[in-house]
Amino acid sequence: MILFIICLAIGLQIFLTIKKVNPFISLLLVAIFAGILLGMPPKQLIKSIETGVGQTMGGLALVIFLGAILGKILETGGATTRISNTLIQAFGLKHVQWAVLLTGFMIGLPLYYNAGFIILVPLIFTLARSTKLPLLYIAIPMAASLSTTHCFLPPHPGPVVLVNVLQADLGQVLIMGLCISVPAVILAGPVLGRYLQRIPVKIDGLFGGNEKNQRDPEALPGTFSSFLIGLMPVLLITFSVIGKYVFKEDSLVAQVLSFVGDTTIALLISVLLAMYIFGIRQNYSVTETMKWVQDSVSGIAMIVLIITAGGVFKQVLTDSGTADYISSFSEKWNMPPILFAWVITALLRITLGSATVAGITAAGIVSPLAMSGAASPELLVLAVGSGSVFGSHVNDSGFWMFKEFFNLDLKQTFMSWTVMESLISVIGLLSVLMLDVWL
Repeated sequence: MILFIICLAIGLQIFLTIKKVNPFISLLLVAIFAGILLGMPPKQLIKSIETGVGQTMGGLALVIFLGAILGKILETGGATTRISNTLIQAFGLKHVQWAVLLTGFMIGLPLYYNAGFIILVPLIFTLARSTKLPLLYIAIPMAASLSTTHCFLPPHPGPVVLVNVLQADLGQVLIMGLCISVPAVILAGPVLGRYLQRIPVKIDGLFGGNEKNQRDPEALPGTFSSFLIGLMPVLLITFSVIGKYVFKEDSLVAQVLSFVGDTTIALLISVLLAMYIFGIRQNYSVTETMKWVQDSVSGIAMIVLIITAGGVFKQVLTDSGTADYISSFSEKWNMPPILFAWVITALLRITLGSATVAGITAAGIVSPLAMSGAASPELLVLAVGSGSVFGSHVNDSGFWMFKEFFNLDLKQTFMSWTVMESLISVIGLLSVLMLDVWL
């Protein structure tokens, strides 16, 4: 009966998604619906909703907003353009795929997928025109790198949400995620791009004049500062993890590294430095710099609400007494917990469309596996992240963004975008299973 109710709740979420109901509203309605059918008294249900909001936002709000602010400053201050230009010059046009891949990876670390995609699309068309190379040959490595950072690497909201829900160690997730990202982004990027270059895509008329809006190279910030600030959150978190093994826990160095390596503090330090280096030092007024902050926060308000509602759904499933049932679910199917987490998330991704919503929903379903010790929380985070990008199709906004920007038809989009996303997902799963054996 519990399984039926969970499936019914997921079915309702799919129905509401198809009917274009806002995910924030639909997730709240589904959470309440599931709680009532699972026999929760009204008072307990309301308390679960409040607890879900508090626990989800308590560990995420500052991280999400600071990450958005950092991305906006890097974009507006010209740091992302400097990073792109530098990598392309270093690799040369002969290895333009690798330059684009690394550019997408660098920009994808602090930026949301959609924001990074919009920033890099004009660059892709510029390169395609100047090199006469097929558009998808260059575009696929960019999209693969953005998608990989989105599903595997903190401080992206998706992985951070999963770390919070599954009570995983963020530093370990970051290091393991980087290890997984390397084969995923290479195979789904440059390698796949070479196979897809035969797909004919017209580029005439698209983004005409966009190059005119690019900043004067002389006015861009320095190369070192652009790379340093763009990577600083990752560097601080990594140093913190290394410090745990190098220095004694009660030493001053270890305590300092632990403090600055906290996700919130790392992002705050990066934001403050970015505001000065890319804003004030480049003769932007404090008012203009603060406007970037306001714009970045307003742009992700709905994302925060969706994440909050997903946390509520997770809390209702947890408080309703489904924990023991879900913990034994994979055993009944004779399915390893890691594979079970991936399958559940992949099914949700295919049916719901949104990678973020699929990941958040799956986290609530598989969280008892982490709590019971049936599987490593860190590996579960990465398994869910892998499953969240599988099989993207017509119910995913990213599918349509890729299709329309690159002027593809549906068949071409399935052959390129959907294959790329699914390849990242499968490689991620295989890598997580290998880590599960080795660790």
